Amino acid sequence: MNLNEQEKEELLCLAREAIEENVHPKMDRSAKPQGVLAAMEIKCGAFVSVYVDSDLRGCIGTFSEDVSLSTNVKRMAVSAATTDSRFQPVLPEELARLEIEVSVLTPRTRIYDISEISIGQHGIYMIHGNNRGTLLPQVAVSQNWTVFEFLGNCARYKAGIGWEGWKAAELYTYEALSFRSSPSEKC
Repeated sequence: MNLNEQEKEELLCLAREAIEENVHPKMDRSAKPQGVLAAMEIKCGAFVSVYVDSDLRGCIGTFSEDVSLSTNVKRMAVSAATTDSRFQPVLPEELARLEIEVSVLTPRTRIYDISEISIGQHGIYMIHGNNRGTLLPQVAVSQNWTVFEFLGNCARYKAGIGWEGWKAAELYTYEALSFRSSPSEKC
């Protein structure tokens, strides 16, 4: 998946505007023409992470390929800013300090050997019964994890199947094209 700088900027703006409209509906926004870039209409999954003062305040995503990328980004942005149960919702007075990271996902690929996982390139997704969990590729890098730590943390904290639960789970990899705004970037 490749997006040019204009497409990345447009996705970040879509996410910011969706959050602002939800968190501060009376906020004054300058009207700008909305051109639809071809990349916005592809159908793929996306995760959106929101940060205030560089601290994570929400991360929500979907692998759904049923709607357009632009729709997924807007929905996930609002959810990350307002409904991630691990964090307090973003407040109107925090919008000026908001940073947004968008991760555009490739389809998942089933793997049968953990040697197929490349730290920094692959995210992991696992299924065991009704339990599911995922970690984006950048998580393992930021935590300096090995493949075993990546799998163990996903199994325990995301899928809820225990540290070695990944051994009995269906494993998938995917890639993510991630890019981030700064608080000073305006749409």
